[in-house]
Amino acid sequence: MGLTGCYAIMKFLVFLMNLLFWVLGLLLIGLAVWMLTDPIFNVGMTQDSSDYYTGISLLLVVGTLLFLTGFLGCCGAHKENQCMLVMFVCLLIVIVVAQISAGWWAYCNSEQLEKLVRKSIESTVQNEYGLNPRHTKTFDIIQRDLRCCGANGPTDWANSKYRHSNGTEGINLEIGSKDVLFSIPASCCSPELSVEMCEAARNSVVVSGYAPSIFKEGCMDKMLSVARQHMFIIIGIILGVGIVEFVGIIFSLILCCAIRAVNRYKN
Repeated sequence: MGLTGCYAIMKFLVFLMNLLFWVLGLLLIGLAVWMLTDPIFNVGMTQDSSDYYTGISLLLVVGTLLFLTGFLGCCGAHKENQCMLVMFVCLLIVIVVAQISAGWWAYCNSEQLEKLVRKSIESTVQNEYGLNPRHTKTFDIIQRDLRCCGANGPTDWANSKYRHSNGTEGINLEIGSKDVLFSIPASCCSPELSVEMCEAARNSVVVSGYAPSIFKEGCMDKMLSVARQHMFIIIGIILGVGIVEFVGIIFSLILCCAIRAVNRYKN
């Protein structure tokens, strides 16, 4: 005798929820593998690449946990297995606690995280662009897509290692003048410019000013602006996932009680 009536509907809902967890875990695992193998995702925003790989490893662990949790929930609901459902609930509680802890830590340390990211991007511009092909390619994509230049603006390139790797040195325009002539990457040019106009504009930049066709805003401010614009969407998704997880825990516990009652009736 299986579950019937409202319990059967609840069993179906629990199965669907866990199917969602299973797919989400699979997607996170795939994303982590992709970020490890595709240079586009290795944004080089950290001064030490170990920070990047630590983040990817955590993403892989979370994805694996969600995958296992979804598998246990799906099988437990379909087979009406009380042991699997209990294991599912325990794992889901661990995930929820970890999510709440991570969210609270990020909220309490938001200013420090912003400073760390800003410092890391500045380090990428000053020390890695032009020397590391992977980081160079990725930062070019960021500058073109966000229509920005440098970490805080075009003048960041005046003292960067890119100037040396590009075979150019800063040239003082006048004796005693602080104005320096330097080059910036082609990705700082507006896409509406022709190649010839871009070359002329990017190779004649001075600290005191630059051509209107050069992106003026720094990428750090642009990235933070984009993140803030999508903050409500991100919070909404997180709350939605939290509600689904909470409902999944409640429904699974109810199913466990119902399955125990059915097993007692059989005996």
